[in-house]
Order: sequence, then C-alpha cells, then structure tokens
Amino acid sequence: MGSAKVCVIGAGPSGVAAAKNLLEAGIDDVTVFDRNDQVGGNWIYDPDPGHSSVYDTTHIISSKTLSQFDDYPMPKHFPDYPGHRQLLDYFQSYARHFDVERHIRFGTTVEKAERTDDGTWRITTDGGESTDYDHLLVANGHHWDPRLPDYPGQFTGEFLHAHFYKRAEPYRGKRVLVIGGGNSACDIAVETSRVSAATHISMRRGYYFIPKFLFGVPTDVFNLRNAWLPRPLARMIFKRMLIVLQGRNRDYGLEEPDHELMTVHPTLNSELLYGVRHGRVTPRRDIARFDGSTVHFTDGSADDFDTVIAATGYHITFPFLDKTIADFSGLEVPLYLKVFHPEYDNLFFIGLCQPLGCIWPLSDYQSRLVAQAIKGNWPRPDDIQQRIRRELDHPDAAWMKVPRHALEVDFHAYRGRLKKELAGQHAF
Repeated sequence: MGSAKVCVIGAGPSGVAAAKNLLEAGIDDVTVFDRNDQVGGNWIYDPDPGHSSVYDTTHIISSKTLSQFDDYPMPKHFPDYPGHRQLLDYFQSYARHFDVERHIRFGTTVEKAERTDDGTWRITTDGGESTDYDHLLVANGHHWDPRLPDYPGQFTGEFLHAHFYKRAEPYRGKRVLVIGGGNSACDIAVETSRVSAATHISMRRGYYFIPKFLFGVPTDVFNLRNAWLPRPLARMIFKRMLIVLQGRNRDYGLEEPDHELMTVHPTLNSELLYGVRHGRVTPRRDIARFDGSTVHFTDGSADDFDTVIAATGYHITFPFLDKTIADFSGLEVPLYLKVFHPEYDNLFFIGLCQPLGCIWPLSDYQSRLVAQAIKGNWPRPDDIQQRIRRELDHPDAAWMKVPRHALEVDFHAYRGRLKKELAGQHAF
C-alpha cells in the first residue's frame, strides 16, 4: 500500500511528525495543508491576535528532555524550558532535516473534508480546489478555538480570552483580573503583575501548583526517575513534598484542591505563589456576576477592574468535518488510543491528546502507528468500540469529568501503550 494517497491537515509539530513518519514508512504520496506561511502551527508567534495562542513570554512547561522527538534531539544549548522562538526554530529544522517541507502546501486552508461514496476523503480548499485522498490525518491542533465563560451581568471594561493576550505592556497601570487556575492563567497573572496597577486571579476551585524544578532538575525529569513507584504511592509522596516545599494553599489565600493530584492537568509555575506572597498577585474566589466595571465574587467581595482576561481553555473543533463524523464537545473523546475513529478506518487524529507531559513525542508515536496501519501492518481491532470503552474506563483515565480534561493522558503510560501497539499487541 505504498502508493496510498494521504492528506495531512496541519503543519504544526504534530502534522510534520505525521508527514515524516509516513514518508519514512515508504508512503510517498503525502500532501500537508496549512493556513500559515511556514512550519510551526500554534508556535508561530504573532504579536497581532490570530490563529496562535502563544504570547511573547511563552515557554513550555515540560522540559526539553521529555519534549524532544526521540530521533531528533533539541540542541544542547537550549535551556531546560525553551521559549517559543527556540521551539519554532526546532520544528522548522526538524521539517527540513526529514525533507517534509516539499510536501506542504502553505497558505492553504482546508474548508471541507467529506467522505465520498467510495470511502475516500474529498478535500476542498479555500481556493476551490477539490482532491480525493485514500487516507486523512487530522493534525489541526486544539488550542485555537477559545472557550469563554458565562457569568450573569455584563462587564463594561476590556474583556478578552487568553488566546488574544500577547504582551503585558498594554496593561501597564491597569487593574487586571485573570480568570483560571491553569498554566496560561498563572503565567499571564505573573506577567501582567510586573506592569499593572494591580493583578488579581480568580479561581473557581483549588489547584496544585507544581514548581518547574525539584532537587536541581526539571520536575518531569525528577518524576521520570521515580516512575517505578506505584501511582498511589507516588501521588502521596509528591503531595507531601509540595506541602514541605511550599506550604498549603491556604497559606497563600488560595482554596485547597477538591480533587486528587494527577486527576487534572498540572499547573507548573514557580512564580505565582512567589507573586502572591510579595503582594503582586491577589487571589480571588470564583466570579458571581459582573456589574459594569465591578466584578462580584462568590465570597461576597467585589472590586473594579479595567480588564478581564479569561484563561478558560479551548473547544475541540474541526470546522472542516461534519459533526456527525467528529463531535468531541462532550466529556469524552471516543477514539481508540485518541487516534483511530471507531467507524472510518482511514481517518486518524494526530496530537489530539493533553498529556501530563508533552504532546509532540506522543504525536510521533501516534503517526508511526498510523503509518503501519495504512501499510496494512497494524491489525485494526474488530471490537474497536468495546476497546474504546475499556480505554475510557481505565483507571489511568480517571481524570476530572469536565470538557477541559477530555483529552488527558498520562505521558509514560500512554506512550507505553503506543509502543505496545507498534510491537503488534493491542493495549486494551
């Protein structure tokens, strides 16, 4: 099946990894469509709001050790947590090294991907061109369609989603409220606090705040060294370690978590708690309602703000696919291994996961497996629906049941399952 004609949507890190693995498997007829003018996807920083959610000071929250592709290490001079400019250079270098760029059609948006009567995929672009492909790999990312919160009342100041936040300077001298307790919310609160008249952060629940370094090494490297520990024991030890190192949330005026560690996406930030204790960031409870420039909180307090920045996540969206084919707006993503569609054996999703770690190395393994499936070397399970159910009910998938965590996977456990599948054994 080396002559299969394959379409990849997206030339971000997951899309170029997909193309690279298809080509390495001997599948040469590969076309990658991307709306941008260069490789990088979400990592193409643009100071003007656009497709990318990257802001000027963005750094990854997983270390380079566990964020690099296995067969293409990041340069030794990169810091432990590279910034977006270094990452963009890395992805573009990766695409050149594996000769992927000649397969990419830049400046081209896929408007529609339709299943034809003969089972192929008809891809229609914004230029009106339509072409049929034997297989479709969707790698358009899931950090681009902002999810906005809904509160009673109306805020009359500036209200924006974190997707459109680019720099702290526009908020100099302003009173800023950031909504959220995830990585973007905490980063933005810390950054705006450097220039704002006041920065407050509203969280609807308590979170675990994990430092980026433990005992002199990146936290994910420290955890990897202790991966042999049973998960419940590792959770207990890590929780106690956080209390010893940082104290409890209530020491900072923050709510205690109402969930177990490792059941939500981690917030890795070494500066938020520092900013709180230095009076630069003020914790607030959840928002009860808006009233003009005044924000009322659930504890009965209220304050006036110039700007509200909502770091409240993203919808999982595929505007080119009919919702009867892929609608993952609920609490679960019913794909086998977050990749294989239960009905269509020639439709695959690459990078559609949110690991306790980094997406790109997992996209690499996902696309290796897809390449073998296309070549006929990976047996698609006959009972794929039942296997999807078992996967969703697995103890490792015991994430908090909210849309934000529908894509969560444990990096090491999930990568192990992909490797098992590549070795010819079904993981579930």
